[in-house]
Amino acid sequence: MLNDSYGSVTSADGTSIGYRMIGKGPGLILVQGAMGTATNYDELARSLAASFTVYLPDRRGRGMSPLAYNPEHRIRRDIEDLASLVDHSGAPYIFGLSSGAIIALAAAAVLRPIEKAAVYEPPFVPEGISHPAIKQFNELVEQGRLAAALVQASRIVKLGPKILAYVPQWILRFGTQRLMYREQRQGSGRYAPLSELIPAMRYDFNVVGSMDGEASSFAALQKEVLLLGGDRSPDYLKSALTTLEKVLPNAQRIEFEGLDHSGPWNMDRGGNPEPIARALISFLVTDNPVASSCTI
Repeated sequence: MLNDSYGSVTSADGTSIGYRMIGKGPGLILVQGAMGTATNYDELARSLAASFTVYLPDRRGRGMSPLAYNPEHRIRRDIEDLASLVDHSGAPYIFGLSSGAIIALAAAAVLRPIEKAAVYEPPFVPEGISHPAIKQFNELVEQGRLAAALVQASRIVKLGPKILAYVPQWILRFGTQRLMYREQRQGSGRYAPLSELIPAMRYDFNVVGSMDGEASSFAALQKEVLLLGGDRSPDYLKSALTTLEKVLPNAQRIEFEGLDHSGPWNMDRGGNPEPIARALISFLVTDNPVASSCTI
């Protein structure tokens, strides 16, 4: 049975980036998105561990990489964090989900040791994300109104059941507040609490907001890239993958039936990581090429 080990690296600005490691083989770094930590990738990592040494870093501001939010944060800091782990591990492969997918692509574009990248639904918003809405989210976090901030975030990213768009915000805030109270009393188990994850979303909105209309900037990325997504995800995420499929010179694409934006996560977090693991293994280390665009 494979056991996890733990470590940390120091980024260019002195930030400590903690990670877990499991498996044996060429290195593969998994970069998480918003509302999760490395723990959300446990099942995906274990499905990959027979083929790779899997590195699960926590992005700055959460989990094993605690750091107070800096409003001057830019995506280059996330790239530097990954550069430190790549230098330490020699990992040639990278995978990212959501905002972590944007970071993974940006890292693959500038870090020479990375040979291939796979990304799950990077949120390049065609019309641009609402910066006033992000500003309001940040203000709610600073005021300590975390339930209201999470409702605001849900409106921005348009995830969750479509019916939520028609539910009055006060009802959503009330339900979120009750969930947070219950979590405070009973704990959040192995997962990071909402009280940590909601403030950390400021990093995610910073990354996504800074990349408005920037999908075309990856046209010079010559490395092989696997684009992944679910058929139950919002249309704007599918459009982002379509744009990247046209822009990237060496891209392949898979759409998974029955999966949504949480597909790579553990099953008790709404994911189904097994088919994603199979696709990653096929793309990264086997001689079986993925069809240029397919649904499975």
